[in-house]
Amino acid sequence: MQTKILNFLKKTDEYVSGEEISNSLKISRQALWKHIESLREDGYDILAVPHLGYKLVSSPDRLFASEIKSGLGTKIIGKHIYYFDSLDSTMDTAMQLGIKSAHEGTIVLAEAQSKGRGRMGRDWVSPKYKGIYLSLILRPQIPPSQLPILTLLTAVSICEALESVCSLEAKIKWPNDIFINNKKLGGILTELNAEMDEVRFVVIGIGLNINNDKKSLLPGANSVLLEKGEAFDRIRILQQILKRIEENYLLLKSRGPDFIVKGWRQRNITLGRRVKISSHKEHIEGEAIDIDSDGALLLRKDSGITQRVTAGDVTHCR
Repeated sequence: MQTKILNFLKKTDEYVSGEEISNSLKISRQALWKHIESLREDGYDILAVPHLGYKLVSSPDRLFASEIKSGLGTKIIGKHIYYFDSLDSTMDTAMQLGIKSAHEGTIVLAEAQSKGRGRMGRDWVSPKYKGIYLSLILRPQIPPSQLPILTLLTAVSICEALESVCSLEAKIKWPNDIFINNKKLGGILTELNAEMDEVRFVVIGIGLNINNDKKSLLPGANSVLLEKGEAFDRIRILQQILKRIEENYLLLKSRGPDFIVKGWRQRNITLGRRVKISSHKEHIEGEAIDIDSDGALLLRKDSGITQRVTAGDVTHCR
């Protein structure tokens, strides 16, 4: 109901009479007042003037589900959103929801995480009300071996969104890091729940530094605020990311991965460089020469042998 009331108030910069809202939504004036008070508690600045009605002055800088859904226009992603002011980890919560048969496109959002994590078990610093921290549940009909392409798809989608909304030229370090001006802006974590050769669901975690100042960033990290010199609307950025992910995800189903691979190549900072790759199984070094249609990195070792790498922690040597 509160979402419907907000939509009413957002249609105009003028006052809207309580009678008009109540009649349209079929609620009493008293019930309307209670909803208005609840919205104020959430940070919405709503004026109430006798004989004029209500007027929305400003919305809080919060990633409320109602704000994200307003004008999103997606078919799959974002229809179901779980919002938390603070959470241990959006990944853990999303994995639990996936096991409980949550719909494809379900999103878990948190304003802050106390146990946010990245790849290789690293901690992800998640200061409150600064960045975007979310986990997205997808149910692709692909074998586990093709999972890396979803990480690349997400990375390309984030770059497209940042280019569109912030006019920033974002780059990708294989397989999951987003960079701007050679400093890390964010990362992607992809985990799956599979049975034999069948993927039951995938959870894609995204962590991005948006309005972080230097004090809230680790050394060598970057943020949209630092790059542009001004704070940006996190909701607008997030909406564009979700739109791009859905668009590319649907295209992946109909057209295959070639367009994603092409988009990744255009934005990558890994190919053509000597790299070290560390995983739980091995440590290898060589030249990153390409990626294949599944998103795996092709590494030419010093022996001349080309090895296909699907996962690992990458260090650029030069």
